[in-house]
Amino acid sequence: MPGMPEGPVTFLFTDIEGSTELLQRLGDQRYAEILGAHQRILRTAFAERGGREIDTQGDAFFVVFHRARDAVATAVAAQQEIMRHSWPADTAVQVRMGLHTGTPAISAGEYVGLDVHRAARICAASHGGQILVSLETSQVLADDPLPEVGLLDLGSHRLKDLQQPEKVFQILHPDLPSKFPPPRSADTFANNLPRQLSSFIGRERELTEVKGLLAATSLLTLTGSGGAGKTRLALQVGADVLEGYPDGVWVVELAALAEPGLVPQTAAAALGVREVPGRPVMHMLLQYLQPKKLLLILDNCEHLVAACAHLAEILLRTCPGVRILATSREVLGIAGETSWRVPSLSLPDPHQAPRLEELTRCEAVRLFVDRAAAANPTFALTPANALPVAAVVRHLDGIPLAIELAAARVPVLSVEQIAARLDDRFRLLTQGSRTTLPRHQTLRATLDWSYQLLTDSEQRLLRRLAVFAGGWTLEAAESVCQGGGIESVDVLDLLAQLVFKSLVLMDEHNGEVRYRFLETVRQYGFERLMESGESDASRRRHRNFFLKLAEQAEPELTGTTQVMWLGRLEAEHDNLRTVLESSVEGQEAEAGLRLAGAVWRFWYVRGYLEEGRKWLEALLKESQGMSAPVRAKALRAAGNLVAFGKGDYALGRSLHEESLSIWRELGDRQGIANTLSNLGLVAFNQGHYAPARALYEESLTLRRALGDRWGIAMSLNNLGLAVSKQGDEAAAGSLYRESLAIWRELGDKQHIAMTLNNLGLAASRRGNHTAARACFEESLALRRELGDKQGIAYLLESVAGLAATLGHAKQTARLLGAVEALREVIGAPLAPADRPDHDRLVTRMCSALGEGMFAAAWAEGRAMTLEQAISEALSIDDVRQENPSADA
Repeated sequence: MPGMPEGPVTFLFTDIEGSTELLQRLGDQRYAEILGAHQRILRTAFAERGGREIDTQGDAFFVVFHRARDAVATAVAAQQEIMRHSWPADTAVQVRMGLHTGTPAISAGEYVGLDVHRAARICAASHGGQILVSLETSQVLADDPLPEVGLLDLGSHRLKDLQQPEKVFQILHPDLPSKFPPPRSADTFANNLPRQLSSFIGRERELTEVKGLLAATSLLTLTGSGGAGKTRLALQVGADVLEGYPDGVWVVELAALAEPGLVPQTAAAALGVREVPGRPVMHMLLQYLQPKKLLLILDNCEHLVAACAHLAEILLRTCPGVRILATSREVLGIAGETSWRVPSLSLPDPHQAPRLEELTRCEAVRLFVDRAAAANPTFALTPANALPVAAVVRHLDGIPLAIELAAARVPVLSVEQIAARLDDRFRLLTQGSRTTLPRHQTLRATLDWSYQLLTDSEQRLLRRLAVFAGGWTLEAAESVCQGGGIESVDVLDLLAQLVFKSLVLMDEHNGEVRYRFLETVRQYGFERLMESGESDASRRRHRNFFLKLAEQAEPELTGTTQVMWLGRLEAEHDNLRTVLESSVEGQEAEAGLRLAGAVWRFWYVRGYLEEGRKWLEALLKESQGMSAPVRAKALRAAGNLVAFGKGDYALGRSLHEESLSIWRELGDRQGIANTLSNLGLVAFNQGHYAPARALYEESLTLRRALGDRWGIAMSLNNLGLAVSKQGDEAAAGSLYRESLAIWRELGDKQHIAMTLNNLGLAASRRGNHTAARACFEESLALRRELGDKQGIAYLLESVAGLAATLGHAKQTARLLGAVEALREVIGAPLAPADRPDHDRLVTRMCSALGEGMFAAAWAEGRAMTLEQAISEALSIDDVRQENPSADA
């Protein structure tokens, strides 16, 4: 936010007391009217004294002033006007206000640091109609007093989430009320909540959701993996809901307790219930709690689940005013329990370069920066360290404990060094607080604790599941993890236990269920697998499963189910990469080559051209002596990815010719026909149309003899391209339509889209712009469904040509810029055969717009997301614009 006040400033926070109750009582319409009047009053007061509105959410304002005197005067004036305003007879609008003066940091256009938190917490401690200020604000005001404004010392109070007690003062004025209850603070209400020594970062959505659930159930269990922040979230919820429990919020800390039979005694001790000789402690506890309305936080129940469940069940059955908030790595498993999994902190988008203003809104980044600054006060988030900070929190899965341990290394390591060492995270992240439990002092100790609570079979499954990368299906787990003490039929029940114990995550999308580890848990499990002696067998079963899957997918990638299979391979891409990586390292290279030869079309369609080339080139180096058909297929795949991705047509031709030689030796006419077609495409893209046509015709003859409908359609389409380049548009159109009919019959969406693109170009050249647009739109819809990035690049370039013909010069330039950026991302340069038309189009648009405007529009296109570029293409209408120079 430009022009934000810097240096010593005063923050003013305000909100309406009881706004939720007011909304429920008045209804949306009447509440909106009252809210609008309230906002107008406050904004008028802010404007009169130079207040800068930083944020507004519902009934709350966050405003900054250069001078404390102006901030206090604004608060007083606003409260006076609120009192004078004629509110509806049944409505009392009472606004609470809090002020604090400090010198906050500004990062990416936002105020950050403790000063903001202090002002917000002081506001939260006030009552409707009251103005509270911090010690710092009171001191400034004493040096620069306001007429008729006085200060009342209310003493020190422990406010939510602040490490030290806060001394607060009430603003006094003759026209304002002066008598209020004590400030809302942890000291006002009965509780044994521990004082937090660090600030609570983020979790606004989670706090709201958990408090809502707690209001609707008697037992809420927060689950999550070790280090996920269950305890901290529960304590913050407890602090936030103190007012709702007249008899207090009480924490029963169970982490250090080893004996299940001592759970009732520990709860009694936390509540201050004294044992009486000869009377069971449970009886004393129930007698004490039956008349009470309080919240009991049972913290760290996972190693005492049965005992905690027994206690909770008895309390809830006999003590109607008691609610229980439990934290555990697995649910307690009793009737009436509601469970809620504590998620990882929000992370930066891995697909976009991090920008400071976006990073500061990311919870994981905010936590790292806060803890790093606590460890090294000179640390700040800057453009220079933004990328490694984002990398660190992503590598650590947004796990609060892991992030705090990493931030503790900032005094001795740069963020770049921390990021580089995270592959050995269990050695790096060992510097926790000496006062915490041993298992929370290091990441490894936390996971050791979880692992030791598992049964032998659960440990065995967790280890074996670590061979998966990026997740797995139940079918995959049953195949890969069986044997050596685990039957296939047992996997589901064991996997369910790991989900219940927060070590495995379950995701459901469109009815499909997948399981995954957080990467930190996966690395831990893999270390355990390597120690167990089961690694080779597990990796072999993993390889065999995904090789079988890849070869099962291969024929489906050109059929009616290609969308589903492309999606399945996308979901398993990390597992495929794992198999390929071990193959390149010398373990079963032929299996890797078989896999690569089977999935190359997935790489081609989804835009992984550079990656696919890398795998094929590495594996082909080790392919001498391998099965001839396997090698020939891989050579053909490599030829396609090298020629059409890298633009290296000489190498592509060489690879195809070597493949063709093998197919001829084997007498495999299908392989020969396929490779002839690919050689024709190489020649075509080099602009050698006559040789390309001859190769296509030879391939078509073979495919007709074989009855290969898919191959016939491909040869017809490709032959149409060559015929078109030789000037016979009518014959080309006929070939495209014949090809399209077969593709539609076969249900091959990728090639339906490709042929529609060609028909659209032919229609555009004939001047039938409406038909061209219809073909392009249908093609685009199919390519979006497939995720065919290279196809979308061709399509957008085709639409750009149509836009130019219709006189939409600026949109043409933007589309050309977007296509260039997309081709760079997927590694698919423009073919030489397409270069002349492209260059002529660029020259025409540059002439139509002028160099400066053309360059600006091109840059706008390059900055577009893929979806924005598609929207740009779809926005072009068929009406010809008056722009003669654009169609010269």
